[in-house]
Amino acid sequence: MTDIDILVRENIKALSPYSCARDEFSGSEGTFLDANESPFGSLNRYPDPYQRKLKEKISAIKGMPPGSIFLGNGSDEIIDLCFRIFCKPGTDSALIFPPTYGMYEVAAEINDVKLVRVPLTEDFQIDTKEALKALNDRSIKLVIICSPNNPTGNAMKASDIELIVKSFRGIVLIDEAYSDFSVHKSFKGLTAACGNLIVMQTFSKAMGMAAARIGMAFMNPQLLTYFNKVKPPYNISTINQRAALNCLSRCELVRKRISIILKERERLARALEKIAVIEKVYPSDANFLLVRTADADRIYSELQKMNIIVRNRNKIIRGCIRITVGTRKENNILLKALRNISL
Repeated sequence: MTDIDILVRENIKALSPYSCARDEFSGSEGTFLDANESPFGSLNRYPDPYQRKLKEKISAIKGMPPGSIFLGNGSDEIIDLCFRIFCKPGTDSALIFPPTYGMYEVAAEINDVKLVRVPLTEDFQIDTKEALKALNDRSIKLVIICSPNNPTGNAMKASDIELIVKSFRGIVLIDEAYSDFSVHKSFKGLTAACGNLIVMQTFSKAMGMAAARIGMAFMNPQLLTYFNKVKPPYNISTINQRAALNCLSRCELVRKRISIILKERERLARALEKIAVIEKVYPSDANFLLVRTADADRIYSELQKMNIIVRNRNKIIRGCIRITVGTRKENNILLKALRNISL
């Protein structure tokens, strides 16, 4: 077991967190005269800062103890907190595997943390030899792995991820935003044995709640205490907590929608392979497809003129666009438009 305390910045260990009114009293009934709230209105009370009811529901569904669940204002807040808790600005570094989710780089720059980049291999897998070599750099305190990866769509090899988790003495953050669309097993179950491992998931993708901004992180309870120290006291609104609880009460509907997306993903991939301007459709474990085209900039522009919005990834992966799997109707609109584009 990793000694977790040595992974945390000294000023964070010494931090006295803000104590809000709901820290001192967590009950739901009473005459509340403690938090300078208005006595009027249906949303006049501050939300539960630790989202207890929501965590209990997540625990039952995900099979993880409530004490190992952290909820953030989107996964972006969790990413930012990882840099703030574990990386000293202007001194420490983090390791990423591009091409990958762009927010890692933004969060690093905001926190004045240098990024070390080990590019993925040609088949978009981790180059473990180069990764382990890079980890000889003692300034690296955080490793971020996106699996399934955005924008490539594929899951990383489990053996490669496990090797990095076991070889690295710092924090490993695995971003599993798209795991609900993958047949590969989540790594969240390893967090109990691997104290340096944090696994993120989200309500934004399969749950269909991108507007609510709720990210989940599963981690060792000792790590969780530091996240609770640093986060804003009321980081998730009562409205969004209620929306998430409502979503979790409809798990069968969520599973049905995932099944529809997966079927459409396969149908869309097969259809794209037959279109002249599409050179390659990459395998996907996510709810999107990365495709290589004859001219990504031109195709993106032509689709935009028809109010069909895809993501141009040409600057990151030459010739590629990223296509989210929509409804059958939306996918048919896209396919028809692509068939009519000639270069």
